[in-house]
Amino acid sequence: QVQLVESGGGLVQAGGSLRLSCAVSGMTYSIAAMGWYRQAPGKQRELVANIKTGGNPNYADSVKGRFTISRDNAKNTVDLQMDNLKPEDTAVYYCNVRRVIGQYNYWGQGTQVTVSR
Repeated sequence: QVQLVESGGGLVQAGGSLRLSCAVSGMTYSIAAMGWYRQAPGKQRELVANIKTGGNPNYADSVKGRFTISRDNAKNTVDLQMDNLKPEDTAVYYCNVRRVIGQYNYWGQGTQVTVSR
């Protein structure tokens, strides 16, 4: 059974930093991409950043220059360093793993990030 366990969310003031971590276990399929999505109240879930296997990081325009994604293939982990956080970054952040076969997506349980003014 595939499990994605997230950690690192919380409350921070604008301009502050948080680091999200996601550990993946039980994955027996080849991974196409690992990354992070977020969903704010009343909005659709959106891609924040991801890294395709063998590829370069990909970022949403709204977080470029502020967020950094990193992936450890040996440990099956993916982290998101978030700097210069803004109130509009407030959302539930979800770890995502997409497998090669069928492009099936696995999701973490979500971790709340709240940025106060």
